[in-house]
Amino acid sequence: MAQVQRMSRLLIKTLRDDPADAETLNHKLLVRAGYVRRTAAGIWTWLPLGKKVLENITRVVREEMDAIGGQEVLLPALLPKEPYEASGRYDEYGDLLFRLKDRKGSEYLLGPTHEEIFTQVVKDMCSSYKDLPVILYQIQTKYRDEARPRAGVLRGREFQMKDSYSFDTTDEGLVEAYQAHRAAYIRIFDRLGLDHRIVSAVSGAMGGSASEEFLAPAPAGEDTFVDCPDCDYAANTEAVTYKAAPADGSATAPVEELDTPDTPTIETLAAHLGVPASATLKNLLVKVDGEIVAVGVPGDREVDLGKLGEHLAPAVVELVTAEDFVGRPELVRGYVGPQGLEKVRYIADPRVAPGTAWITGANKEGKHAKNVVAGRDFEVDDHLDVVVVQPGDPCPNCGAGLRVDRAIEIGHIFQLGRKYADIFSLDVLGQQGKPVRVTMGSYGIGVSRAVAALAEQTADDKGLCWPREIAPADVHVVAAGKALQTELALDVSEKLGAAGVRVLVDDRPGISPGVKFTDSELIGVPQILVAGRRSAEGVLELKDRRTGEREELTVDEAIARLTARS
Repeated sequence: MAQVQRMSRLLIKTLRDDPADAETLNHKLLVRAGYVRRTAAGIWTWLPLGKKVLENITRVVREEMDAIGGQEVLLPALLPKEPYEASGRYDEYGDLLFRLKDRKGSEYLLGPTHEEIFTQVVKDMCSSYKDLPVILYQIQTKYRDEARPRAGVLRGREFQMKDSYSFDTTDEGLVEAYQAHRAAYIRIFDRLGLDHRIVSAVSGAMGGSASEEFLAPAPAGEDTFVDCPDCDYAANTEAVTYKAAPADGSATAPVEELDTPDTPTIETLAAHLGVPASATLKNLLVKVDGEIVAVGVPGDREVDLGKLGEHLAPAVVELVTAEDFVGRPELVRGYVGPQGLEKVRYIADPRVAPGTAWITGANKEGKHAKNVVAGRDFEVDDHLDVVVVQPGDPCPNCGAGLRVDRAIEIGHIFQLGRKYADIFSLDVLGQQGKPVRVTMGSYGIGVSRAVAALAEQTADDKGLCWPREIAPADVHVVAAGKALQTELALDVSEKLGAAGVRVLVDDRPGISPGVKFTDSELIGVPQILVAGRRSAEGVLELKDRRTGEREELTVDEAIARLTARS
């Protein structure tokens, strides 16, 4: 027997207008439909309908994790700082980490993710190869001190997440666990009704080697990804690579200094010389752990600070300020060039290949230089892919022009390898009687983010429109208002509940039929059953929330139809 939830007893308040601070679709609709309520910036209360959706997603995740042999545990959210100091992530997370002290002065943190703690659990519990492989997972609240929480539950300071970890004695075992999780994630997102893409990604603060993201395309997404129309290549833009062949710069004339007054930007320089921006070399100065570093990219491209930060992690990357030029006469603001730079590390995009010639700063006020050749007139310390990817950039696999789109990250899987096992000396006794270093995988799903992603992808101009698997009910029964209609609505609701159909019934007194119909579309249950003008004849109207298709059915026909779908 399924639950019959009467709206006359439900804690819900729907709104006609969007919240003033809401920018994204999920934020607007989840608040308006009474699924969530803002408690503070980035902190949300899940109201009864929202909790049902959250639990339905959790159920699907749990079922698929159990199916691959995962064992569910629950680790604390309040954690000692020492394991995170040992891994270096206590500092790497920086301001994102919630830090606190107890009354004795001992330092703690609120867990952003749990690799360190899971590693310690397995170290304590597993001593032999016979104890492995093992997959452990939890579904728990995580915490990150976001500077600018936004987009409702999509980017909050606390959020629900499933994180799982595999432990194996061999690299082959790690690959097998990784593939098992990858297949489980595909099943999970298919069951949830999420349109998703699997893309190559970078590991970032998580560490490890192989890494893939599961992205849900949506305009509200904070991730950008590329895919190729001619092959199966897809990647987060931070993971896109570019290879440039060296050029023959032997015939290029010697460096020539140019008088270019009042041209501190690429735009003013290109206009002054009458050349395309792509012929110029842009040199961005940043600080890496406090040391000034120059980054060179073609003048028509922008430096992706996110990609640069990923390449240089765990170092902290920040832009220079006017104060950083004080006492550094060789650094002429707006006229920096790589030739002649001393004691400054020079990083360049692969497009700045050996033999390529550029117009760039001459390290003198109002002066630039042309015919500056990479490898002849200056050396590149490191070639790193650091430009913002643009539509039409060549696919690394086949060379076709890439497409760029926005998406919400809903899952991420990593082959961590032995990073954390090395830090915590996680060994087990192997088959040969010698210690074997364990290898790990880490796999996350944003449970609360999945709610937001589904709202973004499935909503229409009337409101939310949930897939059946995760909707708060199978059918929304609406009593148009009169006593006879309310009596029929409650009677059919009880019969549907007895048949195993989850029912939300709008029996609220004193609410007009128009408001009830509007709320039924806003709330977004897949099927809407109306006890209306033909109630005296025992005839109901069944409406498909997504397609808008309607048909009139008797009570028995409606019960048979909805029971078959549940």
